[in-house]
Amino acid sequence: MIRRLLFLFLLPILIAQAAKEVEIIAEPNHHLVLSNDQVRVFNVALPPHADTLMHWHRHDYVYVALGASEVVNTVEGKAPVTVKLQDGQTGFLSAPFAHSARNLSAQPFRLVIVEFLHDNKLRHSPVHWNAGHPDEDRGLDILHGGTRETLFVKDGVRVSEFELQPGGMVPMRHHTGPYLLVAVTDLDIREDGTLGKLEGQANVIGHFQSGAAKWIRGGYSHTINNAAHHPIKFVTLEFR
Repeated sequence: MIRRLLFLFLLPILIAQAAKEVEIIAEPNHHLVLSNDQVRVFNVALPPHADTLMHWHRHDYVYVALGASEVVNTVEGKAPVTVKLQDGQTGFLSAPFAHSARNLSAQPFRLVIVEFLHDNKLRHSPVHWNAGHPDEDRGLDILHGGTRETLFVKDGVRVSEFELQPGGMVPMRHHTGPYLLVAVTDLDIREDGTLGKLEGQANVIGHFQSGAAKWIRGGYSHTINNAAHHPIKFVTLEFR
């Protein structure tokens, strides 16, 4: 009887120890929403007080938090660490590593993850986005009714955060390479420029829910206007 009780007590521990790490694509709280030859984008949605499985991150990635949150992050082989994230907080993590996360909040933990599929090559990109102009790697630009903050350059990818008031505008910019737009808030934006002409339109209207991601090709110039009646926030990842 004592042996049976001891076995039942140890069974959950033995199962946990025997559990294997899963690939990120097999972790049920990570949902693949966009994939191409350069990136994979996942929406993470972890219910209140729930845990992810121990899973692998095999590519460097940028994350964007959707809402304030508090989680316990447990990297395999290390002590758990409690992390607090602010709404829209954006960061970069180097791979590979395996970890699990526990949501300490009474609200769902939401995150957008953008994996760089060519990180081995991108790591050897120049440190600065524009040679001779390291100030383009960080800084705050005042726009018409908003701001653009260059957060960092990692793996040769420039990451910026935009905030626009109703009617605010990002002035004409030329994109030589492609970029990814991640909506932090719900977005209603209007794009004017050569992109619309390429798509046979005078302008392009975009409606995005918080957490949505859009891959946009390079080789065009455009402006971005906030067509919503509320302030908006989004993050862009520019590739060379």
